[in-house]
Amino acid sequence: MSSKTFIPTVCPYCGAGCAFYVVVEDGRAVGLEYMAEHPVSEGALCPKGNAALEALNHPDRLTHPLVKRNGRFQEVGWEQALDFISHRLSAIRQSAGPDALGFLSSAKCSNEENYLFQKLARWLGTNNVDHCARLCHAPTVVGLAHTLGSAAMTNPIPDLINADCIFVIGSNFAENYAPVARWVWRARDRGARVIVADPRLTPTAWLADIFLQLRPGTDVALLNGMMHVILTEGLADRDFIAQRTTGFEALARHVAAYPPSRVAEITGVSPAQIVAAARAFASASAATLIYCMGITQHTTGSDNVLACADLALMCGQVGRPGAGLMPLRGQNNVQGACDMGALPDFLPGYQRVSNLRPQISNPQSAIRNPQSSGLTVVEMINAAYDGQIKAMVVMGENPILSDPNADHAREALSRLDLLVVQDIFMTETAELADVVLPAAAWAEKSGSYTTTERRVQWSPQAVQPPGEARADWQIVCDVARRIQGNLEELRGTQGGLVPPSSSEFLRVPQSSSDNPWDYASPVDVLAEINRTVPIYAGITPERLAAAPGGLFWPCPAPDHPGTPILHTERFATPDGRARLVPVDYVAPAEEPAGAFPLTLTTGRVVVHHNAGSMTRRSPSLLARAPALFVEVNPADAERLGLAEGDAVTVSTARGRAEAKVRITDTVETGVAFMPFHFEGTNRLTIDALDPRAKIPEYKVAACQVGPAKKEG
Repeated sequence: MSSKTFIPTVCPYCGAGCAFYVVVEDGRAVGLEYMAEHPVSEGALCPKGNAALEALNHPDRLTHPLVKRNGRFQEVGWEQALDFISHRLSAIRQSAGPDALGFLSSAKCSNEENYLFQKLARWLGTNNVDHCARLCHAPTVVGLAHTLGSAAMTNPIPDLINADCIFVIGSNFAENYAPVARWVWRARDRGARVIVADPRLTPTAWLADIFLQLRPGTDVALLNGMMHVILTEGLADRDFIAQRTTGFEALARHVAAYPPSRVAEITGVSPAQIVAAARAFASASAATLIYCMGITQHTTGSDNVLACADLALMCGQVGRPGAGLMPLRGQNNVQGACDMGALPDFLPGYQRVSNLRPQISNPQSAIRNPQSSGLTVVEMINAAYDGQIKAMVVMGENPILSDPNADHAREALSRLDLLVVQDIFMTETAELADVVLPAAAWAEKSGSYTTTERRVQWSPQAVQPPGEARADWQIVCDVARRIQGNLEELRGTQGGLVPPSSSEFLRVPQSSSDNPWDYASPVDVLAEINRTVPIYAGITPERLAAAPGGLFWPCPAPDHPGTPILHTERFATPDGRARLVPVDYVAPAEEPAGAFPLTLTTGRVVVHHNAGSMTRRSPSLLARAPALFVEVNPADAERLGLAEGDAVTVSTARGRAEAKVRITDTVETGVAFMPFHFEGTNRLTIDALDPRAKIPEYKVAACQVGPAKKEG
């Protein structure tokens, strides 16, 4: 008689870090049980979490390595696939140099896997490594690192219950972060006021006491207008400003130019609403500011984040229970992938690559450290299009759906000499690859994951991967060990093979006993992370195994309890003070005009997640949202002659997509909304970049909506 076991696991979807038990019988995942003791989710799951096993057990799972020959994939053994990859990567690196290689890491993979993946890129001598944080929260890294000294959420999710006011701007957490919505409801039941600023009347906006329906891309103007009111009415926290910040005088002079009357003209929000929101936030004894991709996915994303920080700091709403900044991360491990250095300008633990000193750690070969920042996601795609990047390795990412101007991305990837994809499904990007490697999914491997709130949790393996699929950490090590076989051939070439550093994760192998690619399990990798990433030094495998609720970084020592709330006494800047940084309103890179009279904005829906690689293979979720749609206001629909459910073509200067029309007053006149989970939406978005964070402009594009083009 078979027996059931219950294995705790971290949900594979958003960054909230919910957990549940996988029910295992006869080696198969047959169900899930809720984890009532989890400190964030408390046993509750959103629709995606409830349907997680549908993707795990899907018949479309990749099970064997595939190599493309004459335009068709053929199954091969692992040895053959790994030899092919290692020889091609080595040859391209030798002929074109290390910066002809590009690596896309994954916010769906564990900390250990992201650590090893960026280690492989830098071991090969390039900083061309990035992941989807570039497409969602790169401005958080740039903005909060500059003003607070730490680019992370300041307070835990359950701490929302201690807030008297919650200001939500550019986030629809009621659909996309169900646990956050539950904690906000509790705070509201206790008397907290909720302010929501968004171009759409979302389910999150239904919670609002004050709803600010602003025009897409006008967030800086709104935030500056609120700060103007706060200063004019004497609501700023002058003691906090004097004791814990710098730059106040310049900020005060700057926001004086943003009275509510001017801001109303820019944003479409009435002066009275701007004043009411400013008073509610500034006068609260503890206020939390929540933002997400509605703030970051702009050419002005870094400015938007700085303005959010300025508002919170001006009111002294940082560093206390119920008072802080909460950037909600999208993927289950996007925070961890950043922490692990899967970024072109930061090593693990946020050490800037430019701060490394060149050094020779192997006297037998002239080896250099790559000290200049590598290319970001979009920059790598553009470099592939131009022929500068010749080979890319993609781990668990799907840029064909997630990158802006997707037709351009498809063409760029098709120009590569080598494209390697490791994933659990044959994604749109994998279809273009020369080699596809079958990867283990979340419940088929062990590892640690870091939530949006900096909570690090261990997720043990529950079941075996299907067929010949392997965990991504094993695949990375397998590839690296094969390349090591070419070490003597590549030593001494321009740029060298291994960029040395005093950091252990970049050490050069001196002998078989000092091989940086020999790990028995992810536990060994986490132990190395403990030695090389100071904020994770105390987050040991043993402690995570004994801490079901995880540990918060920074946790600098094995006896440190972790840090749930940041900046309680000082900020993580050299002088311990936060920097107030004035930012000006700048119009979006593209505005409606001429043939494209509407403003297109994009976002999520409750039953799908990001590129939809998993949720679009979940029958129960797909039944609720089966295809791409576009929302338009009733007045626009009448003017365009459209009826509910009509097939339409949505066009921009970059391409077009077919969708079904939904007529709704959740969007205002002149605005159209499309979810980005389906192929088509990102054919339309613009690849203009924030000059500092290099994030694309996803939230504003000029478009037209009309009847679907008939074939022939």
